[in-house]
Parts: sequence; C-alpha cells; structure tokens
Amino acid sequence: MAKDFTSRSEDYSQWYNELVNKADLAEHSAVRGCMVIKPYGYAIWEKMQAELDRKFKATGHQNAYFPLFIPKSYLSKEADHVEGFAKECAVVTHYRLKNAEDGSGVIVDPDAKLEEELIIRPTSETIIWNTYKGWIQSYRDLPLLINQWANVVRWEMRTRLFLRTAEFLWQEGHTAHSTKEEAIAETEQMLDVYAEFAEKFMAMPVIKGVKTANERFAGALETYCIEALMQDGKALQAGTSHFLGQNFAKAFDVKFANKEGKQEYVWATSWGVSTRLMGALIMTHSDDEGLVLPPKLAPIQVVIVPIYKGEEQLALISEHANKIKSELETKGISVKYDDRDTHKPGFKFAEYEFKGVPVRIAMGPRDIENGTVEVARRDTKEKETLQQKDIANKIDHLLTNIQENLYQKAIDFREENTFKADSWVEFEEHLSKGGFISAHWDGTPETEDKIKELTKATIRCIPLNNKLEEGKCVLTGSPSKQRVIFAKAY
Repeated sequence: MAKDFTSRSEDYSQWYNELVNKADLAEHSAVRGCMVIKPYGYAIWEKMQAELDRKFKATGHQNAYFPLFIPKSYLSKEADHVEGFAKECAVVTHYRLKNAEDGSGVIVDPDAKLEEELIIRPTSETIIWNTYKGWIQSYRDLPLLINQWANVVRWEMRTRLFLRTAEFLWQEGHTAHSTKEEAIAETEQMLDVYAEFAEKFMAMPVIKGVKTANERFAGALETYCIEALMQDGKALQAGTSHFLGQNFAKAFDVKFANKEGKQEYVWATSWGVSTRLMGALIMTHSDDEGLVLPPKLAPIQVVIVPIYKGEEQLALISEHANKIKSELETKGISVKYDDRDTHKPGFKFAEYEFKGVPVRIAMGPRDIENGTVEVARRDTKEKETLQQKDIANKIDHLLTNIQENLYQKAIDFREENTFKADSWVEFEEHLSKGGFISAHWDGTPETEDKIKELTKATIRCIPLNNKLEEGKCVLTGSPSKQRVIFAKAY
C-alpha cells in the first residue's frame, strides 16, 4: 500500500476521496459541488455508456436530445413532480450581464429579465412530454421508445465525487405506450437491463425490487430499483426504472386515437442510471492498494512493461512485446505497451496497480531467451510465468477468470453482510455493523419514517418475487406479510 494512501479501515470516506483523486478519475472543479471527470475516469464511463447504449438499442430504443432549459410553468404541471424536485432546482432569471456603473465588476442586467424563468433540467419528464404531444396522435405512433444521454443539475449542498454532485452525467429513457400492461413490461424490462449490466459488466451483484411510496420517484406510480452493497456496509441505489402511469400524459394532454378511433391518454415510463455507477464500481471492488477494475470496463485491460538495460535490450523486448500486443488486440483486448524511458519498471508496476489495470505482463532479456513472460493479476496479486506461445488465449481466459472472481467475491461479501432481524434489539445490533437487514415492516409510512429518524436506515426496496411470510414489524410489532431490505445508504 502506498504510504500516503489512507486504508479503508482507517477512514473509508477519506480512502474513497483519495482513490478517486490519485487514480486520476475525477477532481473537484472551481464550481462548488461540481466535478471534472479526468480522461481515465471518462474512459471507464465511456465503456459503461457503450455497453448500456448497445443494450438500449437492442431493446428497440433510439437516442434523441432535448433542451437543457425547461420553462418553469412546465414543472408546475405535475404536482408531485414539482414538489419532489423544487428544492434542488437551479433557476435562470436573466440573460445578460453588464459592467457596474461604480466599476465594481460585472452585474446582472436588471433590464434583461426573462419573461418566464427557466429551470436547468433536474430530469426531463416535463420538457419531453410537452414535446411528445406533437409526436403522438395515433396508436400507430406507439410505442415511442426514446433515450437521451445528457447532463442534469440538482443543487446539492453536501457533495462527493461521482456519488452526489450538483451536475452529473446520465442517461434517461422516456417511453410512451398504448396500454398499462405494456408500460409496466417496459419498466420491468429496463430494470432487467440495468441488473444484467451491473452483474455481468460491473461484476456487482444487485437486489431487484420496488421502492416504498415514501421513496418513490416524484410523479411515479411505481419505482423499481437495483440496490448494491458497498464494502463499508452501506447500500447504494444503482439504477431506477419508473412506471409513471398516465400522470404526465394528463399533465401535458398527450392523447392518442386507439384502433376504434377513441381518444385515450398514453401510458409512460422513465428510467436512468448516472455517473454514480462510477462510485459503485470503485466501492465494490477496490482495495488498500488502489483501484480494482473488472476487465469488461477497464480502459486498459493488459499493460506490458519492459525490463531492460540499454537501447539494444529494449529493441529486442519491444519486438516481442509488440507481437504479443498485436495478438491480444486481435482478440479485442485493449493493451498498452509502456516503453517510457522516463520511469523505472517499479514505478510503472505501482502506477498500473493503483489504476486497477487487470493484467500486467513484464518482459526482460531472460524472458526473451526462455520464451516466457511474467503475468500478474490485479485482483488477487498472484504472479505466474507463462510461455509466450498461445499467450493471447491464456490472457483471454485469465481476464474472464478475473471478471468472474470479482463478481463471486462481491456476492460472498453481500451474503456475509446480509442479516435477518426479528426484534428491534437485533435490528440495531446488525445495523451497527452495516450491511443489508431483512426485517418485517408493518407497511405504514409512519413506521418507515420513525425507523429512519431513529437509525438513519431506510427501506432500500421490497425485493421482487419476495417470499411472503407472516411476521411482526421490527419496530411496532404490528402484523406484517413480508420482509423488506433495510440499510444505511449513500
């Protein structure tokens, strides 16, 4: 472990902040609460984007783009929606600056007040549904399956890089359907897309469930979610998919003529994931030596480091290294050959370990003589000497193994940190250790609020396909028909 790097056991929050900064993922910007995503961090986000975008298009969705600014009157049309986002909205009131007459600097020109104030989008339901009114007239126009990649602004006072910032990047899907059943099927399908991405690409196990009424998206009839457990025992909501019913269609008068010619309101969904997934990725796998990346999302999957003395040795090693690089790239593996003469091999080893590169290959003169390479894997720190012959297949299998190992390790961690609580004493005892707590709840928002007030724990979700079982609420002792998942959360 780097001497100047805080361990998770010392201070988990500090460990996270230092890791994001030292691994060149992101940094705080001059604008309070906002971040600069650095090239290495953005490269990971691009890999996430690319796979999610492929999945969206494979399920029939198309990308579009809608305005950053939303007229304030639009936000007022759906009562629950405006109430849910009002405190987080950034508002544009003027459109011009001018020099102060006393020479004190630039001021807002009071004569340049907007006729209607504009909201910088916290989410796009309102501007999109106002647009859909012109796109949908008949059942032939449905379903309308649209996604956009964008930035949004939610004014946050307490921020943390990737996890909670005033401005962040995300995708938001907004779909319109002719029937309630079709809209619910879409909502559930997109939850499955998110869960599959989290587990197969992020190597992060998730629980699929629905939110309680208290935790539901503002303006939704039902919110589906995926919940993951971080290494410090806190939960993180990794994605949400919302069944909006006809709320936004009615607010913006979006109707269609059905096959019988009768006018009906359309049924709606929205769903999204954000750069918060970057925080989830970091906290699920990384360790006291730095970032640990699953191969499927690593910008550099394999790095080759030459160990040499003099130009002659470097030239010989480079010939073999570039051949291996070419073979790996033919298999679709991203490779970096680091032949910089400005840094020693030990520095390079430490740098790529800290940045989470899954596989490191070291090659020296003796390896050239023996036809071997030294291979180190980031997840377990194990090293082995492999023959250069058929190296591309061996590395390909190793990357698959690393991906599977990281997922299994995360599954094991979640199982070890998921507890059942049948009394308030047990609930508090488990909560002090962190983790998911499966406990009975009487179904009332009052009890949910009281538990949150007493412990800061929230109901993360009611798991899908939950097993029904008679029990008593962990706080009130009132009858309960099923357990729900509680945890402290980000």
